[in-house]
Amino acid sequence: MSFSSAKFPVTRTTTPRTRPVDSALKFGTVFADHMLLLDYKGDAGWHNGRIVPYETLPMDPAAAGIHYAQTLFDGLKAYRGVDGKIRIFRLPRHAARLAEGAKRMSMPDIDPELIAEAIKSIVSADEAWIPSSPGTALYIRPTIFASEAFLGVRPAKQYQFFIINSPVGAYYAEGFGPVSIRIEDKYVRAAPGGLGAVKAGANYAASLMAAEEAKAAGFAQVLWTDAIEHAALEEVGTMNLFVRIGDEVATPALTGTILSGVTRASVIDLLRSWGMTVNERRITVEELLSAQRKGQLTEVFGTGTGAVISPVGELGWKDQRFAVGTGQPGDLSQKLFKAITDIQYGHAEDKFGWLTEV
Repeated sequence: MSFSSAKFPVTRTTTPRTRPVDSALKFGTVFADHMLLLDYKGDAGWHNGRIVPYETLPMDPAAAGIHYAQTLFDGLKAYRGVDGKIRIFRLPRHAARLAEGAKRMSMPDIDPELIAEAIKSIVSADEAWIPSSPGTALYIRPTIFASEAFLGVRPAKQYQFFIINSPVGAYYAEGFGPVSIRIEDKYVRAAPGGLGAVKAGANYAASLMAAEEAKAAGFAQVLWTDAIEHAALEEVGTMNLFVRIGDEVATPALTGTILSGVTRASVIDLLRSWGMTVNERRITVEELLSAQRKGQLTEVFGTGTGAVISPVGELGWKDQRFAVGTGQPGDLSQKLFKAITDIQYGHAEDKFGWLTEV
């Protein structure tokens, strides 16, 4: 039995929060008035869907998600367009990715259509929280965690699905400015056969120490390398990686250790629609360094829901630092950022069918 109601009953808050002005918004520090909850327990399946005022979740200290990291999330955005309409960017793809991730995490099946309906419902409930200034959006965080109180190591039998919303500004303090990235050759984000291809909380916990050490050394984030040889490039921080070498744009292939990013897929679609060569393949540290020495490495950038496009102006490798191209955002990074955000805010036609109107 699965919960399939197209309407989630709404209990409105009686103590609405004060909404910050758009110019004060950062990333992930302010939360909207409501949250959506959906329960899973045994034969009842997913049930009791409801929208309630934002509140602290009751959780048993023995909840399996706390002890064994059986947690999964996704992140997407709703935009207030120049015409005032509310649109969610690539909702079906995000819903499908969360449902696929649940299988890898040994969580119960959840219908992507149910996820999408839940997201539309909570966005509608918190519509007043969607900012309208350029560069702002409503960040949506659907999450599933094991809530069963049980300390044995096995898939849990009870789960909580929830969605919270956060009005956001720029992901990086630098905005669209270039960031400095250190190529990581010690720590590992994900290994073959692991959880790297899904948005499991454990992946992000594994990344924290390397990121903190990089920041202490003057970098914004790390560029992850493979777990076996530290030779092949993988993700940049929490984003997918793209490099432009000569006439080719390349991104690491999805071999199981890299998240199938929604913005990554959008960038590939755009580049190919522009007639550009873009390849999903293995890219090594040595290839990157060699291209830089020859003057062929013109752009490096990350892609993700938070920042959309994050250009890299400087790379660090061991005790070396070197500029990427001119050290400033490249032409292609700027063109991609404008193309995607123009679609998101309704300045350009959505030829790809990426937007879902709420």
